[in-house]
Amino acid sequence: MTLEQFTGEDGHLARQYEYDDGAVLAVDFGSQEEATVDLVADTVIVVIGEEQYEIDLPEAADDANTFIKNGVLTVELEGDL
Repeated sequence: MTLEQFTGEDGHLARQYEYDDGAVLAVDFGSQEEATVDLVADTVIVVIGEEQYEIDLPEAADDANTFIKNGVLTVELEGDL
């Protein structure tokens, strides 16, 4: 999972927080449009308007929970990352 793919030319604010039992990834897409998020295998797919973004999760993640609210994507990962 690379945060650089979101902070480069698109200018999205992204942070990753590491914990003993997992990690949390937060990406601010800054969009007022309705957004959806889906988890397919080890890929998080975010659709905002006509734009689609994909985030590949690390193989070491045992479980992932995703949600998006007010244009901010949160991915909670469990496992020994």
